Amino acid sequence: MRKLSITPSTNHIVPLIKKEVILSMLERETRIDGRKPNEYRPISIELGYAKKADGSASVRIGDTAVLAGVKVEDREPFPDVPDQGNLIVSLELPPIAHESFEAGPPDENAIELSRVVDRSIRDPKALDLSKLVIVPNKKVWNVWVDIYVIDYGGNILDTSTVAAIAALYHTKLPRVEIEGDTIKILKETKEARLPMRFPVFSVSVGKIGRHLILDPSTEEEGLVDCKISFSYTPDLNIVGIQKMGNGGFTMAEIDAAEKVARSAVPNLFKEFKTKVLDSLGVEGIDVGKV
Repeated sequence: MRKLSITPSTNHIVPLIKKEVILSMLERETRIDGRKPNEYRPISIELGYAKKADGSASVRIGDTAVLAGVKVEDREPFPDVPDQGNLIVSLELPPIAHESFEAGPPDENAIELSRVVDRSIRDPKALDLSKLVIVPNKKVWNVWVDIYVIDYGGNILDTSTVAAIAALYHTKLPRVEIEGDTIKILKETKEARLPMRFPVFSVSVGKIGRHLILDPSTEEEGLVDCKISFSYTPDLNIVGIQKMGNGGFTMAEIDAAEKVARSAVPNLFKEFKTKVLDSLGVEGIDVGKV
């Protein structure tokens, strides 16, 4: 598991009167949108939105909408890893998603978020890169995952991770024919799916004063002292932790936040299983068993 690290977060101005309302409601264990502190917003997942991609998914958590597309390309392996393929994740925060996002190259926040998604997939080997070898030491598959935030309503990381994993499961590889030293890639003929071993879920918890809230909205993110995200496999093994914001957590608060995050994984997995795994005919993955 990676060491806890920090990523910058976007600050959003929340009117004083709304801030007071949010804090007052949290004292009564409720939130401005009617949720309890430990509840997620509604989640929707749609596969195959981008017809020209090798795999794609559209995911919405509450008011946050993210698109993820996958392209696979045959390339020579990197010299330091000749026996595996490669995963490359990028994430964009365009101005159409929120007025606080600026046009131009990805900023530090977008770069760090893409790295967190990448590590959540790479570190536990959710995608088996060793099975992306076409010809050892000669040809492998590069897997490009492009994540595009189209509506920002809070909690980009969780939404982006679900979208990336769903798009990877939806991806099929082109047919390969090998005759002697000749490698023929039939790009129009798709066969096997990517060698995904299991899905991974990022679950984010925000801290507002003494309160811990799951899946913070835009307004709540404008008030959080800091956030912490835990990445889980379906067997509830933690494969990553990411701390965001300038505030801090005590060890007791980290333990409490992890319990809140862990409680959300079964429902996340249930939604993912119904909308992705079952629809694609993927079997043998259950919560608590990988």
